[in-house]
Amino acid sequence: MDDNRKGTHSVYTLHVHIVWGTKYRYSVLKGEVQLRCRDLLRQTCDSLDVKILKGVVSKDHIHLHLSYPPKLSVSDLVRRLKGRSAKILLEEFPELKRKYYGGHFWGIGYGAWSCGNITDEMIQAYLDHHKDGGPNNDQNFILE
Repeated sequence: MDDNRKGTHSVYTLHVHIVWGTKYRYSVLKGEVQLRCRDLLRQTCDSLDVKILKGVVSKDHIHLHLSYPPKLSVSDLVRRLKGRSAKILLEEFPELKRKYYGGHFWGIGYGAWSCGNITDEMIQAYLDHHKDGGPNNDQNFILE
């Protein structure tokens, strides 16, 4: 199966696992709030050409495994996911607005781990295979 995605001038497979939590780790992502949060995250990903490979909305944090285009940085992606969802959740659920009176629904920061199907050994073998371009090959970064 070909996992490569294509843009107008690129072919890519970029995956990231992102985790972030509610402010103070309050367990507020339950029932209707949980369902609405999931829908908002789906809508935001769709609008950014981001595919949700797997995701979990727990009671106090979010786990997402995403495939994203190279035009997006991970930090921008998280900013958009957290920002839009927080704004709308606080507008639609008055009980959240009372609990988070400062308007900050998500905790500061996030965790992000890159994932992929190419290992460091595979990259090293590829570079070793291509380093024999001659002594004056300017394409090599390592001069031996």
